[in-house]
Amino acid sequence: MGDIKPLHLIKKGAEASLYLADWHGRKVIMKKRLPKEYRPSKMDEQIRTYRTVHEPQLMHEAKKAGVLTPTIFLVDVKKTTIVMEFIEGKQIKLWLDKATKRERQHLCLKIGELIGRLHDYGIIHGDLTTSNMILGAKGDVSFVDFGLGEKTKELEARGVDLHLMKRALQSTHFRFTKECFDAVVMGYSRVFGAEVVKNVLDKIKEIERRGRYVKRKGEY
Repeated sequence: MGDIKPLHLIKKGAEASLYLADWHGRKVIMKKRLPKEYRPSKMDEQIRTYRTVHEPQLMHEAKKAGVLTPTIFLVDVKKTTIVMEFIEGKQIKLWLDKATKRERQHLCLKIGELIGRLHDYGIIHGDLTTSNMILGAKGDVSFVDFGLGEKTKELEARGVDLHLMKRALQSTHFRFTKECFDAVVMGYSRVFGAEVVKNVLDKIKEIERRGRYVKRKGEY
C-alpha cells in the first residue's frame, strides 16, 4: 500500500470513504472502510473485512454477467481497503436530467437490461442509484459500489433492488421518474420473461405497501 498516493477525498459515505489516488502513475480509486464507533469493535471488524473481500468478488461476477465494473488492482484485507480502476466518464446522476427524452429512454433501457443481467446471474447490487452508474464516452455504462451487494436469486431481493432504483429516480430525477422507470422495466424484460417481470413488479408494489403501512402506523 506504500506505493499509493491519495490525492483527495471524493466521497465520504456511510459505508466507506473514496479517495482519488495515484498508483504507479495510474489514476485509481482507493476505497477505505473506516471503523464505526457505534458497532462493537469485533463485529465492526468482521463486517468491514467481509465487505472488503466480498465486494471485489461480486464485481468480478458482474463482469461474467456482461456488466462493466472497475478492475480491481489490490485488496488489503488488514486495512479494509480496495484499490480499483478509476472509470472515466460522468455519473448518470449528473447527466440524466440534461439529456433529451430519447437519450434518457435509451439509457434507462440499457440500465434495465444491465440490472436484468445481474439478477439473472444471481447478483443483487444493493444500492442501485444513478450515483453508482458511470456513463462512458462511448455510451457504455459501468456499475460501481457493490459494497452492499449479495449473491441470491430470491424474488424479494430482486424486488428490493429495483425498488431502490425507483426510489432513487423519485428523489433525484422526480420530473422523469415514470418515463425512466418504465424504460428500466422494459430493459429488464429483455432478459426475463413476462412472468418473472410481473412477479418482480408485484413484489415492488408489495414493498411499497409495506412502507406506507409502517409510515401510517408511526403517525399514530
